[in-house]
Amino acid sequence: MANEAEVAGIVAGTNGQNGHAVPESIGQRAKVPIEIRENVTIRFAGDSGDGMQLTGTQFTNTTALVGNDLSTLPDYPAEIRAPIGTLYGVSGFQIHFSSKDIHTPGDNPDVLVAMNPAALKVNLHDLKPGAVIIVNENAFDEKNLKLAHYDANPLEDGSLSGFNVYKFPLTKITLDAVKDLKMGTKEGARSKNMVALGLVYWLYNRPLDQTEHWLKEKFGKNEQVYEANLRALKAGYYLGETAELFSARYEVKPAKFSPGKYRGIMGNEATALGLVAASVKSGLQLFLGSYPITPASDILHELSKYKNFGVKTFQAEDEIAGICSAIGASFAGAIGLTTTSGPGLALKAEALGLAVMTELPIVVIDVQRGGPSTGLPTKTEQADLMQAMYGRNGECPVAVIAAKSPTDCFDSAFEAVKIALKYMVPVILLTDGYIANGAEPWLIPDVDKLPEIKTKQLKAKVEGKDFMPYERDADNARPWAMPGTEGLEHRIGGLEKQHITGNVNYEPHNHDFMVRLRQQKVMGIQKDVAPTEVHGPKSGKILMLSWGGTYGAVLAAQERLESRGVSMAHLRWLNPLPPDLGDILKNYEKILIPELNLGQLRRIIRDTFLIDAIGINKVEGLPFTPHEVVSKVEEFLK
Repeated sequence: MANEAEVAGIVAGTNGQNGHAVPESIGQRAKVPIEIRENVTIRFAGDSGDGMQLTGTQFTNTTALVGNDLSTLPDYPAEIRAPIGTLYGVSGFQIHFSSKDIHTPGDNPDVLVAMNPAALKVNLHDLKPGAVIIVNENAFDEKNLKLAHYDANPLEDGSLSGFNVYKFPLTKITLDAVKDLKMGTKEGARSKNMVALGLVYWLYNRPLDQTEHWLKEKFGKNEQVYEANLRALKAGYYLGETAELFSARYEVKPAKFSPGKYRGIMGNEATALGLVAASVKSGLQLFLGSYPITPASDILHELSKYKNFGVKTFQAEDEIAGICSAIGASFAGAIGLTTTSGPGLALKAEALGLAVMTELPIVVIDVQRGGPSTGLPTKTEQADLMQAMYGRNGECPVAVIAAKSPTDCFDSAFEAVKIALKYMVPVILLTDGYIANGAEPWLIPDVDKLPEIKTKQLKAKVEGKDFMPYERDADNARPWAMPGTEGLEHRIGGLEKQHITGNVNYEPHNHDFMVRLRQQKVMGIQKDVAPTEVHGPKSGKILMLSWGGTYGAVLAAQERLESRGVSMAHLRWLNPLPPDLGDILKNYEKILIPELNLGQLRRIIRDTFLIDAIGINKVEGLPFTPHEVVSKVEEFLK
C-alpha cells in the first residue's frame, strides 16, 4: 500500500501555473481550512477509456450517501472506443450537488478534471471564470496536443490565466503507486482515474469508504487489479493532503429532505421499477419485448433482473418483432411493453396502428435521442413528439405522456400502465437520453400507498349475456377477453371493426363512427390528468411552458426570474393535453416554450389554442442549462 511518504515523493517537483507549485520537500502537512459552499458543479472529462463515467458515478454515489441533493449529466461519444486523444472521443460526466433543492446538473462547472488536452479543449468554454482546472500533465505531450489541435501547450502559454490551474502528473503517480504489483505500463496506468477521484474526494471532504467497498465488490476476485485501484484512490487523496497547493478544502452540507429512505437512481432504472410496481399493483404479468437500442437498452437490462416478480423479457431480433411480441402478450392478458428510441419508434409504427385498431393495452417507452436516422445515439433531444403524436397511417390516436426527471420516470411509467389498462389504449411514454442516464436522489415510495390498478379483463362469460368484444364501458374501453376462454371467442385483427360486435366492417358511416370513438376515448383520459400547476404569478407578461426533460432547467430559470413576473407551467400529458391548459395560457401576454427541438410542442399549442407561442429552441445534443433559458427570457423582458 502506498504510504503518505511515498506519495509525497511522487508529487515533489514543479507544478504550476498561477502560482500553484509543488514544494521540493513537503514535510509535515499543514491543516487546510474547510470552507462551506451551498452548491458545486464538477465535470470529469477524458478519453472514453479513461473511466470518466465510472469516476463520476462513484463520486455521485458517495455524494448521495453524504446527503446532498444532486443531479448528474453523463455525456459520452457514440463510438464504442473513439480514437485516443481526439476531440470527438472525449467522455464527460457532470455532477451538481447542493445543500438545497436543485433541479438540474448545473450551469457552468466550478471544477473541471481534464485527463488530456482534448478533454480540456472540449470543455474549457463551459467553465466559470476563475474555475478550478485539475489536469493530468503527463498527457500534455506533443502527440496529444496535436490530436487536440493545440499549436502550443495551454499549460505553458498563459491562455489559462483566467482559471486556477493545478497540474499533477497523474499517470506517473499511478505508476509509482502500483510499481511493485508487476503490472505493465499500460495496465498500471488504467487506475489514474482513481487518483483523480481520490484528489477530488479530498478537495470536497468526501469519505473514501463507499468507493473502497465498491472496488472490493467489483475487483475482489482479481487481487492485483483491486490493489492497483485502491492504491491509486488513496494516492489521490494523500496527494491533496500533502501537496500544499490548495488554500482551502470545501464542504457542502447535507440537504434537507422529506423523511424517508432514499437511494440514488437513474432514469432508466426508475422506469423499470415503475413498470414492475404497476405489474404488482395490477396483479398482471409483465412482458417486455425489445430490441436493444441506445439509450433505451438499460430498461431491458434492468427488467431482466426481476424474474422473481414474474417479469419476462424477450430480446427480439428487430424493432418490429419487439412490438409485435408485446401486442401478443397483451392479447394473452399480460402487460405488454416495448422499449426503443426514435429510429425504432419509426419501425414500430405499423404494429402500433394494429394495437390501436384492436384496442389492446400496450406501453411503448421511447427514450429520445438526436436524429434523424442514426443521428446522435448517445446525445439527448426532444426529437420524437410529432412522431409519437402523428407518426402512423390513418387517424390513429395514442396516449402520450412524458417524464420530467430521472425520479419521475418511476411515476410516469406507473401511470402509463395504469392508463393503458383503464382505457384499453396504447400509451407512448417519452423520456430522453438526459433523464434516462441522469441520476438524482429518490424517495423510495411506500408500496402499500401506491394506487391499485384495475383492469378490464374478463376470464369467464357472463351468464345470460352474449359476449360483445367491442361493447363499451363508461371510459369507452372495450372488455379484455382472455383467449381460449369458452364463450369469449372473438375476431381480432387490423381490419375495421363494427361497433359492439367487432365484426369486420367496411361501411362508411361505421368507419367514421369508429374513428371518432377511438379519438374520443383518448380525449377521455383528460379526467385522469392532474390540474396544471403554475409556478409564479397566475397571470402576467410571460409564461414558460415546458415538457419532458426541460422541466428542471425551466423551473430553475423561473425561480431566478419570478421577481420579474415570469411564471412557468409543465406538461406531463401531451395527448390529451390537460383540460385546464387553454384557460391558463390566456392569462399571459407571451407564451415561451423551451424545447430541445425546433418547436414541436409549439406547433401543437398553436394549432390547438390558436396562441402564437414563441419557441426557445436548442438542438445541440445537450440539455438546457438554467442560464441559457434565463438569457433568452431576458431578451423578451427587455
